[in-house]
Amino acid sequence: MTKAFSPARKGAVQILTQVLGEQRPLGEAALKLDALDPGDRAAAQRLAGEVLRSLERADKILKPHLRKAPGLVVMNTLRLGTVELCTGGAAHGIVNDLVNFTASGKRTQQFKGLVNAVLRRVAETGPAEWQKLRIPRLPKWLRSPLVAAWGAEAVAAMEVAHFAGAPLDLTSRDDAAALAEATGGTLLPTGSVRLTGGQVSALPGYDDGAFWVQDAAAALPAKLLGDVAGKTVLDMCAAPGGKTMQLAAAGAEVTALDLSHSRLQRVEENLARTKLKATLVAADAMEHEGRYDAILLDAPCSATGTIRRHPDLPHLHQGERIGELIALQAEMLDHALTLLNPGGSLVYATCSLIPDEGECQIDEALARHPGLTVIKPEAPWIEDRWRSAEGGLRLRPDFWPDKGGLDGFYMVHLRKD
Repeated sequence: MTKAFSPARKGAVQILTQVLGEQRPLGEAALKLDALDPGDRAAAQRLAGEVLRSLERADKILKPHLRKAPGLVVMNTLRLGTVELCTGGAAHGIVNDLVNFTASGKRTQQFKGLVNAVLRRVAETGPAEWQKLRIPRLPKWLRSPLVAAWGAEAVAAMEVAHFAGAPLDLTSRDDAAALAEATGGTLLPTGSVRLTGGQVSALPGYDDGAFWVQDAAAALPAKLLGDVAGKTVLDMCAAPGGKTMQLAAAGAEVTALDLSHSRLQRVEENLARTKLKATLVAADAMEHEGRYDAILLDAPCSATGTIRRHPDLPHLHQGERIGELIALQAEMLDHALTLLNPGGSLVYATCSLIPDEGECQIDEALARHPGLTVIKPEAPWIEDRWRSAEGGLRLRPDFWPDKGGLDGFYMVHLRKD
């Protein structure tokens, strides 16, 4: 008779196996756990994220105890146990649970003795060794260009931010100060409300649509457009909808454009909850036509600025698509400029740490379009170190370490004559 084990731990191993074996994004893998109740699914996703964030340390701890690596499911089971044991988990419950899980599978049951022996040794020596190990590093395909761009010291600080993870940031529909007071959060200089965590749907104001979840850095590109009340604004890559809601709340007539019907459904749900309005269009941005007073182009990118929230990203690829993304960004920017009314403005943004997707992209766009100029942003929340040479803003995960950090982002405000 198979002994009981935690559904959340089983789910975490399943997520890890999909991420590391199939290069499936963590969030997508978690959605496949539809047989789990929401609490267990959330716990599984959290556990899997902790393992991915600590993978280098876990493998370092396990290496002396393994003559050769077992299959991926068993290896991920050991990784999960190691991270839990080395970060304060109770040894008896963790080891027994993961042994029972291993014994429950036809392909893994022969390894239950190995899992038991290895995790018991890790429980004895692992926690002390864990604290001596370095902060996990980014993979070489990403670390090398980032060191070239920002320097080794800055990249090491980014890795500290990645390892620490990210707090929960909210954007208020109406009154940020009141939202901070109601939720017990901290009002950041940029206007976002920051919490250490919690169930979003249980927070005061959720049912009334008083806020939405949005990283503090991701909330800034829309602010660069200034007063948009009464203006026609295109949110060119709209999903999941945070920027669309910001623009709508500011009084703009928003068209939310996205290639994905399913992603736009999420935008529609968020608009309904927040009682905001926008016109939703599911179409290829490169084929879209129209004229707008302002455009917000949060372009497809490597998403390397969001690793503290998405620890699966370094494990999903080797940077092989970045060249294609850079070309697509240039094409989308050129097309977006054709949609602007004379004197209109455009904010270009990417959640990337790679200058080729940000600063370099704009340098080249300015060379291609003689009538294009940069509007240097002025606001009390802008720090001098955020400013880039061409007039945009560069945010990095290592900024605001005392406040919980920021996602990496590049943004610039452009005007077309």
